[in-house]
Amino acid sequence: MTDPETLDVTIVDGYVDEPAHFGVPPYISTYPRYAAGALVDAGVPREQITYHTIDELREDNAVWRDVEDADLMVYVGGMTVPGKYVGGTPAEPDEVRELAWTADGTSIMGGPVRFGVGEANEGASETARDDLDFDFLAMADVEAAVFDLVESGLEGFNDRYRDIEEETRWARAGAFVVEQHPNHPDYLICEMETSRGCPYRCSFCTEPMYGNPDFRPPESVVDEVDALSDRGVKHFRLGRQADILAYGGDGEAPNPDALRRLYGGIRDVAPDLETLHLDNMNPITVVKWPEKAREGIRIIAEHNTPGDTAAFGLESADPNVMSDNNLNVTADQCFEAVKIVNEVAGWRPGGDKDTAPNFGDDAARRLPKLLPGINLVHGLKGETRETFEHNKRFLQRVYDEGLMLRRVNIRQVMAFEGTDMADTGAEIAKDHKQLFKQYKQEVRETIDNPMLQRVAPPGTVLPDVHLEYHQDGKTFGRQLGTYPLLVGIPGERELGSVVDIAVTDHGYRSVTGVPYPLDLNSASMNELTEIPGIGRSTAGDVVVNRPYESVGDIDVASIERFATTQSQEGAD
Repeated sequence: MTDPETLDVTIVDGYVDEPAHFGVPPYISTYPRYAAGALVDAGVPREQITYHTIDELREDNAVWRDVEDADLMVYVGGMTVPGKYVGGTPAEPDEVRELAWTADGTSIMGGPVRFGVGEANEGASETARDDLDFDFLAMADVEAAVFDLVESGLEGFNDRYRDIEEETRWARAGAFVVEQHPNHPDYLICEMETSRGCPYRCSFCTEPMYGNPDFRPPESVVDEVDALSDRGVKHFRLGRQADILAYGGDGEAPNPDALRRLYGGIRDVAPDLETLHLDNMNPITVVKWPEKAREGIRIIAEHNTPGDTAAFGLESADPNVMSDNNLNVTADQCFEAVKIVNEVAGWRPGGDKDTAPNFGDDAARRLPKLLPGINLVHGLKGETRETFEHNKRFLQRVYDEGLMLRRVNIRQVMAFEGTDMADTGAEIAKDHKQLFKQYKQEVRETIDNPMLQRVAPPGTVLPDVHLEYHQDGKTFGRQLGTYPLLVGIPGERELGSVVDIAVTDHGYRSVTGVPYPLDLNSASMNELTEIPGIGRSTAGDVVVNRPYESVGDIDVASIERFATTQSQEGAD
């Protein structure tokens, strides 16, 4: 019998991406935190638990020693809705196998990887269940499996799901592990679980495998935020749920009182938080219970931070695809839900709530408080060439009606065992691959770019942009939050630093900006030419005629949206 107090444990985070759970840096998912808490609850001393990300293992061969020497190695990971990532690269199956081969002690694997493994983390693919050479594969909650495995002396466990009491204990007990994340404390956002499961049964989705919705009480979530806040975390996202509006209710109808206790409680225990965002909101909930939904959305917008996004799972605007895949919302219903969120939460800090959605020349210069995002999935049963036209018409309608979308997420389906799509597989997605590429590019050009200009027009201020990498003479960074805008800044600035940005131009899903406010008496030529209305010649004149006492000394429209005159002494 192995004594828990003698165990050395290494947790390896291969990152997760599920329909209602995200854990690629700068996010950290619940899995490693809850697994660490379960270990502590089972008697393993906190100081004998080591946490590493897969990127740490790639960057430093010496870190592999912690995998090799551990009495117990816990791997968490898995992609069920893979996308493109900036902050980290999810583990590929071959890397996960190498972890199992390296570990001399007992090894256990869990998380969404249990749903299946493909040849790579990409759409238009099929998956198969594979233990990847680990000693144990947790086919339910990996944290419950870890707890029971330690209690059994590393002999084994029965697959099971943890209960609310265990989750509450393990969430608090495992909060310490965030301090071992490479991004801690400044560039780390904790994914928070409010519920699991879904009352609907869309053909491709793995979330219903968790059963019907199971809600954590507000006090449990707030207690976890309190513990993480004590460990230096200032960024939180309520992303682990299928529908935030249904929180604390019967699984379908909104419960504004529960949302008020949840959001108000979080603000009480973490008054200095810097990010409070969400992810999933079901549009059918908005249109079936519009008054309760409006109240719930209003509560969210009162407590959240700007730039928040409610991901809407339209999945397809094609009525045939909708019926063939048991999708729960029509294009017309989704449009109405988009309109309601715009009206209730599409206001900007400093702007007029009563005239939302706010955009145009007179709008305040921050991102709106909460906007919908649209999820579209291709390769579903019944998809034809006309499906792509249905989707384009829906998106164009939203734009033409003067509404805003924060982002449009377009992907190809992955087919997992246990879902209805397992029978269809990825054949439709593969057959339509070229059509998909053309359509996606058209949406980026005709919808994404003009919509982004509406959401974040020139002069919009994005506070606290974290600089991440250099490319082509520019520095790129993002705010922390849900689907943050990628921002390109002229010149190569110090990575890891944090700057405020004023938007100057737009791509399809990214923006260009300059540090805000830009000092005319020290700005570079490249920075000056990014400001709308300043070409190369004017920028040269600005540099030659320094210093300036006021931005009014330069005859460029709206330059005060971007610039100031701070440092006259020693100016060029």
